[in-house]
Amino acid sequence: MSDMDIRAEKPEDVNAIHQVNREAFGRENEAVLVDQLRGIASTVSLVAVYSEQIVGHLFFSPVTIAGHCSSDLLILGLAPVAVLPHYQKQGIGSLLIQQGLKTCHQFGCDAVVVLGDPKYYSRFGFVSASTQGLRCEYDVPDEAFMVLELSGAALQECSGTVQYRSEFKVCE
Repeated sequence: MSDMDIRAEKPEDVNAIHQVNREAFGRENEAVLVDQLRGIASTVSLVAVYSEQIVGHLFFSPVTIAGHCSSDLLILGLAPVAVLPHYQKQGIGSLLIQQGLKTCHQFGCDAVVVLGDPKYYSRFGFVSASTQGLRCEYDVPDEAFMVLELSGAALQECSGTVQYRSEFKVCE
């Protein structure tokens, strides 16, 4: 898909982004989550546009660490990543993640956490968060909660439980 454009979300994209998330997940939860998180500071929202249609979306929002960690670190959680069903398995999600990580780095983000398939996310450099002394607030398999440092050894002095924003309760 050589004419795929990955760009920042625009105000006029809101309805299409809601639709992409609803169709990709087959439910409203993730679409509602994005709508609720949209106005929060330090978020990153990108869309994949193909033939003038939004076919994919990804979102990063701030997380906190309950434990020991420098308060001036910016750590974002990657969720959700959504691609319309007809366009899945064509590399769009990967393109969104690659561009999203670059955008986060340019934004000054120190690290990104994700809850997902270790085989998939390790391709982007994510490693088990437990190797960095981090745990997920949710009861999930250790290998499924992953982290990627974007600025050197940003997490060297960190340990504790990563906490997502309260809006994530809608996805449980």
